[in-house]
Amino acid sequence: MRRLSVTITSSVLAAYPMGAGNAADLPMTYLAADGAWNGLVLPLTWGLLILSLAVIVIIALLVLFGAVPRARLIPIQDVPLTDSHATLWIAIGVAVSTLVLLGFVGWNSMTMAKVANPPSEPALDIEVRGHQWWWEFVYLNKDPSQIFITANEIHVPVGKPVRFALKTADVIHSFWVPRLAGKTDTIPGQTNVAWFEADHPGVYRGQCAQYCGMQHAHMILAVYADRPDEFESWRKAQLQAAPEPSSNEARIGEDLFIERCGACHAVRGTTAMGHVGPDLTHLMSRNTIAAGTLPNNPGFLSGWIANPQDLKPGALMPRPDISGSDLASIRSFLLTLR
Repeated sequence: MRRLSVTITSSVLAAYPMGAGNAADLPMTYLAADGAWNGLVLPLTWGLLILSLAVIVIIALLVLFGAVPRARLIPIQDVPLTDSHATLWIAIGVAVSTLVLLGFVGWNSMTMAKVANPPSEPALDIEVRGHQWWWEFVYLNKDPSQIFITANEIHVPVGKPVRFALKTADVIHSFWVPRLAGKTDTIPGQTNVAWFEADHPGVYRGQCAQYCGMQHAHMILAVYADRPDEFESWRKAQLQAAPEPSSNEARIGEDLFIERCGACHAVRGTTAMGHVGPDLTHLMSRNTIAAGTLPNNPGFLSGWIANPQDLKPGALMPRPDISGSDLASIRSFLLTLR
């Protein structure tokens, strides 16, 4: 059974490499801009790439030119110690290189100044907490009743800047959604700030870009850029507590979940108030589980509960010792969390 589980897991990871992303986001590239931040940085990126390629080509041509045998060899003792033509070429090369580099320094400084702050007051403030190996998102608000927590999937309104306060619960991680913004690290004991603005509705894949342990590659996040009215509907739904279980099996599952899982996970509206793992109040509104590693459906959800170490070795979620009937009841309860 263990061998079968590993085989199934490998097949799943191969079939779902994007996690929550969609085909339009393949590959995950920083050479495309779908937001205001990247729109400012992308011209500088292309400029530096073109400059680098030009330098490589020029140096290669000069090396080839110097390596071509001359028709007449000049004895070393007849070579002048100084050559006015050579001195002139060196002076021209130094001058051109200096001007080009100073130009790029100025361009870089102006670009960094422009992206330091969003162009207008952010529509949202989200606190990002990196964990081994998943993402926690706290939607902040001056009104405490409007604050809620979700995991691994961010929803933002299209055309409005969003500000992020980046923290970590353990080691250094790096928050990166390449089509929307650059990398910003989450550093222990420090809060870093980033922002982006999505220009078009869609799903944008993000990734931890700083090696943070065994499951670093499976620390995926997804940004859902929603139209403002769709975002507002999603936000209001997220503010709601978990619904009351409607079936007897789900009610039994709720009790089992609180007993077996409530020390690590929170479900608002119940006495499960753990903070070690993701908040599961609206688990079934997410498209993936295990930080973008698996699709969120009853089959994979059952496999994840039964043996997370086979699906994501090293994850802090231990393998529970539960019977098949208890697993079915817990799953029944979790499926109500929409």
